[in-house]
Amino acid sequence: MVKLRILAILEEQEHTKYWLYKRMDMMSYRNFKNIVENETSSIRFETLDKLSRILNVSVGDLFEQTDEDRTN
Repeated sequence: MVKLRILAILEEQEHTKYWLYKRMDMMSYRNFKNIVENETSSIRFETLDKLSRILNVSVGDLFEQTDEDRTN
């Protein structure tokens, strides 16, 4: 399964979810929370681009692949 590593990146950079949410300035908090906590099945390219620019990482660095099965 592919997961976003936003929380790990925020921790590495010593930023909070609130810090990121305020800079995203484009979505409801509920949608933001679902993305950050990997509780979504899709994400827009525009959102990925904005995340990578704000966090100053490549789009590829936003992802990690795990052996978890989505049904578990």
